[in-house]
Formats: sequence, C-alpha cells, structure tokens
Amino acid sequence: MAKKRDGGGLSTTQRTARFLGVSVLAGAVLAGIALPAAGALGLAAKGSVEGFDEIPANLKTPPLSQRTTIQDSDGNEIAKVYSRDRTVVSLKNMSPYIQQAIVAIEDARFYQHGAIDVKGILRALNKNAQSGGVSQGASTLTQQYVKNVFVEEAGDDPDKVAQATQQTIGRKVKELKYAIQIEKELGKRKILQNYLNITFFGEQAYGVEAAAQRYFSKHAKDLNLEESALLAGIVQSPSRYDPVNDLQEATRRRNTVLQRMADLKNITQEQADAAAKKPIKLAISRPKNGCITATDGAGFFCDYIRKVFLSDRAFGKSRKSRLKRWDQGGLTIRTTLDRQTQKSIQASIGKHVYEDDPVATAATIVEPGTGKILGMGQSRPYGFRGNQTMLNLSVDHDMGGGAGYQPGSTFKPVIAAAALEQGTSPEQEYPSPYRMPYPSPVQTCDGEWHGSSADMTQNENRKEVGPYAMKEATAKSVNTYFVQLISDMGICPAVKMAQKMGIERADGKPLQQVPSMTLGVQEMSPLTMAAGYAAFANGGEYCSPVAIESITDARGRALKVPRTSCRTAMSKKTADTINTLLKGVVEDGTGKEAGLKGRDSAGKTGTTDSRYAAWFVGYTPNAAGAVWVGDPQHQRKMYNITIGGVPHDKVYGADTPGPIWRDAMTGALAGRPAPVLPTVPIDDPDKDKASGDDKGNGKRKPGRGHGGDNKPGGGWHLPGWPDILGGGNGGW
Repeated sequence: MAKKRDGGGLSTTQRTARFLGVSVLAGAVLAGIALPAAGALGLAAKGSVEGFDEIPANLKTPPLSQRTTIQDSDGNEIAKVYSRDRTVVSLKNMSPYIQQAIVAIEDARFYQHGAIDVKGILRALNKNAQSGGVSQGASTLTQQYVKNVFVEEAGDDPDKVAQATQQTIGRKVKELKYAIQIEKELGKRKILQNYLNITFFGEQAYGVEAAAQRYFSKHAKDLNLEESALLAGIVQSPSRYDPVNDLQEATRRRNTVLQRMADLKNITQEQADAAAKKPIKLAISRPKNGCITATDGAGFFCDYIRKVFLSDRAFGKSRKSRLKRWDQGGLTIRTTLDRQTQKSIQASIGKHVYEDDPVATAATIVEPGTGKILGMGQSRPYGFRGNQTMLNLSVDHDMGGGAGYQPGSTFKPVIAAAALEQGTSPEQEYPSPYRMPYPSPVQTCDGEWHGSSADMTQNENRKEVGPYAMKEATAKSVNTYFVQLISDMGICPAVKMAQKMGIERADGKPLQQVPSMTLGVQEMSPLTMAAGYAAFANGGEYCSPVAIESITDARGRALKVPRTSCRTAMSKKTADTINTLLKGVVEDGTGKEAGLKGRDSAGKTGTTDSRYAAWFVGYTPNAAGAVWVGDPQHQRKMYNITIGGVPHDKVYGADTPGPIWRDAMTGALAGRPAPVLPTVPIDDPDKDKASGDDKGNGKRKPGRGHGGDNKPGGGWHLPGWPDILGGGNGGW
C-alpha cells in the first residue's frame, strides 16, 4: 500500500501524476502542439482528450437567445416571451463601470495577455497539482466566453449542459484552442462585449442589460459604480451572491470587487471606500416572461402565435428546427390582433360570464376578406391557478385547444349554402313536422347511408310544425326542415361545402357523413366557425385565418410569414342569399337579442342536445365572430344554472352567447364604417295552415324540391309519417 502524506490524502504517486497531467496540458497548449497520442498518463486514450490539432478550428457560435416581442397590429407590445431573458447591447450601451468591474474581478490581466494567461497558468499549476484538479487553472475571460458559448449551444438539454460545464482536461483543451481563435478574430473589446451579453447574472437574467433591468430597473448604460460592482460580483456564483436572497453576502462580494478595482487603479481608494459604505438599493423588476403576462386578456392569442410558429414550415423544415429558432428569440412579431376588438371581447365576456362560473365562454372575431384574427378571448384566464387554464377554448386541438364543441344549429347555414349551390330555391318548402325519423337511405360521397325508423329528430318547440320555406325555417331554426333538406340534397354536397368554407372538426378527424350533421353534432372550434361565416360576408370567398402580419429578427431582417389562402366557397348569389336568411334570424328570429344597432348584421344561434353547448355565430361586412358557452369538459348541462349572475332554466344560443356577441361586436366596430350586407329578395310562400292557401281550400302546398322516388307528386312521403302526423300518404 502506497504511503500517504499531507496534501489532501493523495499518495506521492497520485500527486505526481496530477502534477504531471496539468504540466502536460499547460505545456501542450503553450507550445501549440498536439497532445501525444499516448503519453505517460494516457491523456489521449479513448474516452479522454482529443489531440489539440484534431479539434475543429472554428468555434460555431449560435445566435444568443433573446427576448421575442409580440405586438398587436399597431405595434403595441402584447407580451415578451423567451427561453432566456436577454437583450443584446453594444459596449457603448454599457456603463464603463461594469466593463471595468467585470475585468477587474474575473480577469485582471485581460488586456495584457493573449488568449491564454501564461503567468496565470504557471501560478495555478501548483494549486491544481495539490488539489487534484484543473478547475483553478487561471481561466481567462476569453476562455470563460468560450465556455458560455458551449452552454448556450446546449440550450435546455441537461446532458449537453453537463458536458459543456464538466471539469475535465478535455473540455479545458477545447476552451484553450477556441480561445486562441477568438482572440485572433474578434479582439479584446468585442470579446468583452460578447461576454457581458452572454453570461448569466442570476434571477433569470442573461447578459448585463437584462441584469440591470432585473436588479435596478434601469439600462446597463446607466449603472453606477456600486451597482456595476454588485453585478460583476454575481457572475462567479449567481446563487451564492444573489442580493435578492442574501444581501449580506452580496454586499461583501460587491466590496471585494470595489477594492479590486481600486487596486488596479480603475478607481481611487476614496471612491472604493465611499461606494463600499453605501447600502445596496435594489429596484427589482420581476421577470415578465411568456403569454401569462399578455395585455388585454390576449394570453391565448399569444400562445396561438407560438403554435403557428412551431407548426408552419415557413419558419423551418422540421418542428425541431422551428423550436430551436423560437427559443433563440430576438424576434419582433407584428400580429393581426386589433386592440380595440380584443378589449371589446374581454369586456363583453367579463360582463356576461364570470371566471368562476360552472361553465365558460370563448369568442373569436376575424376580418372577412383577409382572414386576420382581430381578437380572441375567453372567460377562464390564461394560467395555472384556480379557475385559470392553459387550454385555448377558441381553437382546434392541434393548435392548443380541446376536442371542440358541437356547434348545433349554427351549422345549418352551411347546409343551406350547399343546397343553394345545388340549385335548390330558397322558397323550397318541406312539411317539417315536430318529430320525424331520419330519411333513409341518403346519398353520401362514398355510397348510401342507411338508418332505421328508430333514428328520430325533433324541433325545439312542439308548435314548430310546417310546412316551412327556407327563410322561416332558418329564422326559427327548424330541425326537421334541415334534415329533410340534407336528405333530399345528399350529404356529399354538404361535406364539400364545409370543406370549402374551412369548417372542419376540431380533433382533425374527417366529417362524419350522416344526416344529423345538419344539426351540428360534430365538434368544432369558435375560430373555425367565425372564419367559415366570414365567407358569407365576403361574397362567398373563404380566407384561411392568419395571426401574423410580419416578423423581423434581431438584426432587423424580415422573415417570410404565412399568408392567408383565399378560395371561392360558393357563388356571390348564394352568399347574398344566406345574408338574407341570416339577417332574418337577428331581425325576426331566434337571434333578435344579438342584433346590432345602426349597422347590418346577420347570424345564427345554436344549442345542442342536453344543453352542453350554446352558440352564436354572426357577421357584418367587416367582421365575423363566433361565441361559444359551455363546459369545456362536456359534463355540465346548462339547465337551472346561473351564468354571469343571471339565472337560467335553460340556456339558449340567443340569451347568453347572443348578447356576448352583440356587445363584443358593438365595441369592436365602434367608430368604424357600417357597410350594407348585400341581400336578395326572397318571397315567403303562403303558409296558412288552416286553409293551405289564401282561398281557404284546406290544401297544403306540395314541396318544391327535386322530387325523388320516395316523394310522389314532388312532395314528401316518409315511412311512418301517417302514425306520427295523423295524415295520409300524399305529399305536402
């Protein structure tokens, strides 16, 4: 057993090996030669250190991660987001004191030595040999900068961070080699500037500008002597010298820096003594990172921007590359968010639905013709506490939303548009009984749908009994009318119309081709419905939703951003006809409570079975919006419920979503043009149920549809109707 002597318990052999290892390292670097492939200590053996000359000649420096600023359409800040809170500034925007202080305490001979401080290495050799490591190896400011580059490149990967900071000879050799390169390429002032921008100052602050803001709520150029000394002292151990958590220890460290500055003649001894007597005066600015800090309730819109960035190939070929680009930050993102609209949405939501109500609401407004998302809000705030949520109730699942919500009767205008495009007249009548079975078979895109006589549908009100034409059926939201309409037309035209209008399921699955789709039984998001209805306002042209106007990077260069994609979903005549039908809803139908004063508007109410969801979707020529109210978990039925302080026996699309839409749109459009919605004249067929016509002859009018095998005489006949309606087999 080897004898032990003083010196940390190491044997003579071990101490000699340690000393020789450090000496070989220093000698190799100083000589600028490669380490031998196999030395006496085996330094170049597998798993140890690379040959000095085998290390790549160029250090790849990743762009420093910085704050990204998200703005509204006028350039006002919505939020700042970042993986690391950093703002890169030049030396001229840093106080001379901080420059002097960091050099004094971290590398006093910075301006005298090259990339490697030879005197420092020789001075450290003995200590390193005795301690058995190389962590005290006179690391220069340039070497520290190189190490910080490794850490920056590692990002948030814990394994890579560990590799970048491990205390091994191999890492030290890499630092030294790259330090030589950096000194040649950048020079002292640029190295100092880069170091002060990259290094960590604690409290989530990277770089001196963020540190000055965090601790003193001022810019780096305005730091005084004692503030600069404090920040310079933090760098060695941000946790130990954190003035927020240990003011006494931070004060001692600050005073050490001040004395070091005096010793180096950066300041006089009198200045150092005077500054050391001053108590530390912090003006803490808490981190304001992420969408949780967004103004005007725009946290969900802010998060939607991130989802757009990470999902669009315009920002990178792979999600991994897009995520890396996002984390690097330094972007200025100008969005489509209109502050007036956003404020109006949140004000209306706050008035009608409380955040602690048993149900929630979400609302989105888009601009017809451009697809711009003007506002997006909900009653459950963005966050992790209490009634807060991170789920964006306005968007599809893949963009941060849930599985969506059944839109109910707000889907009926899609069916009407499809029928009109097929040549159906808006004066088309159907018997529209209170209750009826789904017609069977019905043509789909892939064949025929077959149902059973047990598959029934009914209207909301027992008094809703036809015959009805399209205008009145739309105004009253008559279920049986639209079931007959889609069954007569076929399901495929309805599916294709929905697709052309961008109306798809929130879960990303294809639309189910069943007659009940006319009643809005497939889950969708408010953004989807608002953008779809905007096509009616835009003469039949659908424009995909967009949220980003422009992006510039940290150098002010413009990035390519995704643009809206517009396509013709229907003829202008069809769109204008739908305008006429939906104006009737807000003027004389189920949506009267949602009508706007002083400007044309149109829209449709929607309520689902068991009152799990209620909707209003509507538009003017210059804005289209959708409002949903319900339980995001699809568990709470809206019977005998109080919402926003108002008790309801039953919740309807007209009495809760409708007023939310009305107030949100009123504020959003205040002071803005009020163009007229183009419409077409639609005659209301005689509907005297007692006489059948104006002569009182007791006959009902025959249907005006396409006819068919199960509709003798051009009217309707369905199996089982005589029992349901108490009538004969003839057409109505």
